[in-house]
Amino acid sequence: MTTPSDSAPPLCVEHVTKRFRQGTTTIEALSDISLAVQRGQFVAVMGASGSGKSTLLHVMAGLTRPDAGRITVDGQDLAQMSDYRLTCFRRRRIGLVFQAFNLIPTLTAQDNVLLPLLADGRTGPSQLDPLLDRLGLTNRRRHRPDALSGGEQQRVAIARAMVTEPSIILADEPTGSLDSITGQGICRLLQKLCTEEGRTIVVVTHEPAVAVWAQRIVVLKDGRVLTEFPTSQLSDVHALAAHYQDIVSASPAAEVCE
Repeated sequence: MTTPSDSAPPLCVEHVTKRFRQGTTTIEALSDISLAVQRGQFVAVMGASGSGKSTLLHVMAGLTRPDAGRITVDGQDLAQMSDYRLTCFRRRRIGLVFQAFNLIPTLTAQDNVLLPLLADGRTGPSQLDPLLDRLGLTNRRRHRPDALSGGEQQRVAIARAMVTEPSIILADEPTGSLDSITGQGICRLLQKLCTEEGRTIVVVTHEPAVAVWAQRIVVLKDGRVLTEFPTSQLSDVHALAAHYQDIVSASPAAEVCE
């Protein structure tokens, strides 16, 4: 496998379109989407339910193949890989965090974190202890998910996404199953991973209170990128929410193919 170039963006989405059939109707979930995420950047993809943001994340992760366009991670074109090669590449280079945590209930927190390495035939890394310590899980490593709080379970999921040292971490509504205070703690953690450790992170969300932690926001509506902007130009979450609402309200609805 090619060694990634430090100068190449870890993630490039080029003119990606994805369609789904519902009876006789074709739904264009993504329409000619293009964006690039630079190394060490924290990007939020923001949109309402049905905007295509989760579909975009699945395409970026190689979980769903696009109908047109190209996705490259570390310069590797996901469309050129077989299913087996794509699975191995995703396991090593893409960290995934989901709203529902997706932890194995019979395994301890530590064993859940190590799953991607075990699936790849590797043993636990020497940096496991520092990783658990950074995420505040050292004293919870022997606990199973049912003995952990929601916030702790999500931190285990983030540790699992980080353990292979991936090029990019993709998170789908990572605070959706958490209360607001715990959710803000997860957002603070993601921001810290980006600013202090140089992690590249993409979060998809419909919540301004989550998106405001990112450095850059990409706005989706009806499967199209409406615009993007840095959060530095906004004073707080209320200003972001108002700006986002102005953007989506000004955009006409997309047509559906029959």
